[in-house]
Amino acid sequence: MPFDVDERFVEAAERALGVRFSASYREAMKRSNGGAVDALDDAWELHPIADDSDSKRLARTSNSVVHETHRSRGWRRFPVNAVAVGRNGVGDVLVLVDEGGKLGNAFFVWLHETGELVKVADDFSDLAVL
Repeated sequence: MPFDVDERFVEAAERALGVRFSASYREAMKRSNGGAVDALDDAWELHPIADDSDSKRLARTSNSVVHETHRSRGWRRFPVNAVAVGRNGVGDVLVLVDEGGKLGNAFFVWLHETGELVKVADDFSDLAVL
């Protein structure tokens, strides 16, 4: 079960990525740092925001949005302006797109086989939380 996360960790992730998260995504992560959502009839495990306030939280957030974004940017055809916020377990990535330092509200799926971005939600609140 995901923990909540303090604002200071959200801000640290934003600084590390050079972006500002949308209000709906920020609030969702502050309440439940991680978890899963449904998009394209698939379950997507959300990457948590790194939290080193204690050893349990540190262990549960080692696959943070910052870590997974840097990892994904090493893949061929992964958009350089995308932030990886989740995975479906078969190579596709749930992303937000950087619009000049501020992430847009819309969520996309990056399809690893084609490099295509498919819009799946206009806002975090449009995703079904599992």
